[in-house]
Amino acid sequence: MPALVTLSGRFVRLEPLSLAAVDDLVAAASEDRTIYAFTRVPQGRDEVVSYVEAAMAEQAEGRSLPFAIRWLNTDRVVGATRLMHLEYWQGPMPWPPGTRGAVGDIPSVADIGYTWLGASAQGTGVNRESKYLLLSHAFEDWNVHRITLKADVRNSRSRAAIEALGAHFDGVRRADSRGADDTVRDTAFYSILNSEWPAVRDRLRMRLGLVEAA
Repeated sequence: MPALVTLSGRFVRLEPLSLAAVDDLVAAASEDRTIYAFTRVPQGRDEVVSYVEAAMAEQAEGRSLPFAIRWLNTDRVVGATRLMHLEYWQGPMPWPPGTRGAVGDIPSVADIGYTWLGASAQGTGVNRESKYLLLSHAFEDWNVHRITLKADVRNSRSRAAIEALGAHFDGVRRADSRGADDTVRDTAFYSILNSEWPAVRDRLRMRLGLVEAA
């Protein structure tokens, strides 16, 4: 499976998700639950423990790399995110079609998902720098071909944040999954290709204040 890493920025540090983050995650998820209309976020200690354990099990299978988001301003974990749906295109094609092939050390494509933040960390730049760190790791360390991001088509806030990254809108998959509100969800799909990453990176670095405007 991909090596566990800690990704550090100026404002946030993405740490491998573990049970050590449970108390902070419980507190973050309890701040204001009205903001999670379109996002599944665990509630209470039992759900958070199950959430973390399930993420760690998926990580052990080489299918995702989950992180706790530590906001350095408070030195507390304020949410979670992950590189997920990892696919490995190297090696022989699995047969018969549909079987799960052996995983490798370096993914070929990935999604960014299961991202949520406590209310106090939203609108602070925490999400933006978290995405920058994940994208940098995927494109520059793994050299992936594509990153996929998606959101409930009704979630205008998440869609605006994805579009602000410079991601390409690929379209809407109708009746894609069960929504967080138990309705049938249409999902908006976005992607960033390896060839597009330099322009996206420069745009993000400008917005994060890591470079000065020309």
